[in-house]
Amino acid sequence: ITFFFLIGNIAFFSLFLLVIGQAAKSKRPKEPGENKIKPVNKKVKPKTPKMKERESADSSLKSQSILTQVMDKGRFQKLAATLSLSAGQSIELRCKGSNVTWNYPSYLDTFKDSRLSIKQLDRYSQLILANSTAADTGEYSCWLQLCNGNKCRKDETKTGSTYIFFTDKEELFVPTPSYFEIVYLNPDKPAVIPCRVTTPSAKVTLHREFPAEEIETDGTDIIYDVKKGFVYQHPTSDHKGIVYCKAESQGAPQISIKYHLLYVEVPKGPPSTTIAASSNRAVVSDSVHVICTVLGEPDVDVNFRWQYPGQESERPAIIQNFWRLINRGIGHTTRMSKSVLLVEDFEARDAGNYICIAQNLQGETTVATKVELN
Repeated sequence: ITFFFLIGNIAFFSLFLLVIGQAAKSKRPKEPGENKIKPVNKKVKPKTPKMKERESADSSLKSQSILTQVMDKGRFQKLAATLSLSAGQSIELRCKGSNVTWNYPSYLDTFKDSRLSIKQLDRYSQLILANSTAADTGEYSCWLQLCNGNKCRKDETKTGSTYIFFTDKEELFVPTPSYFEIVYLNPDKPAVIPCRVTTPSAKVTLHREFPAEEIETDGTDIIYDVKKGFVYQHPTSDHKGIVYCKAESQGAPQISIKYHLLYVEVPKGPPSTTIAASSNRAVVSDSVHVICTVLGEPDVDVNFRWQYPGQESERPAIIQNFWRLINRGIGHTTRMSKSVLLVEDFEARDAGNYICIAQNLQGETTVATKVELN
């Protein structure tokens, strides 16, 4: 028995060696350097500069991480691009940092709404909006300020934003302070009809008042952005007129305010300015007025400055500025801005050059006229 047991073990061991040998022969030849094995239990700590480079490249994730919503029981939630809440709810947002600036719907500042409170604490800034309404719908964002002395700038790598819908079945459209708005159609930039909704799932359509018809939204020339409204990508004079929006969401449709679309076509650049005096020759005790006129885009403000002969001697002069919209041609609207300088009881020291400097965002234009003593 012992003899057969030994013979069996020897046969089994020989078979085991044969299998191992075949397996070794079946392996492919190793490539140069292939057998370099990194230790599994050794972790390589990344260098600090490389980590900073990676963080700066992934700034989008970093910007979202600084804005959070405070939930029940002290929990925090990172905010997505949009958030839907029911009107009437209160919300608390926090933005990490010791010097934070906030942006939110501007009317909350315009009316100095007491429902809004902002506090800067040591490590974060807190924004609380109580008893929300449909009108509070809009973008809420924050960013860190980098300051050097009195000069501060926005830290582009540390920002956060979310668009909050405060849904209200009675107010599908975000309320506005007026019942009628003017929208300027400029041929070289998109125009927005700002009929925003409080319910992102609402079906919204655009309509012309006369002739009464629905305006097709093709997704190319005219698109609908739930955060902005209807956007005319390439406005033309054919788009002018009065329009309104209609929204539907599980109930009767609602109508927005009306928007008057005015087509604008004026040259870009510094103000197109002219100047004229009521008379270029005046006698003592006359009243003389000099008018500076600018024709430009309806939504572009113009600032006026004057230089006149009696200015250094503090000669009193009355200056009045005003503007109005005028039609120039079929469907073309232009803004006429004027500044009027009035000199009463003309004297010898008032004779000389009257200089008007008109300035807009593109630059400034200087014009002059001369008034002599007769």
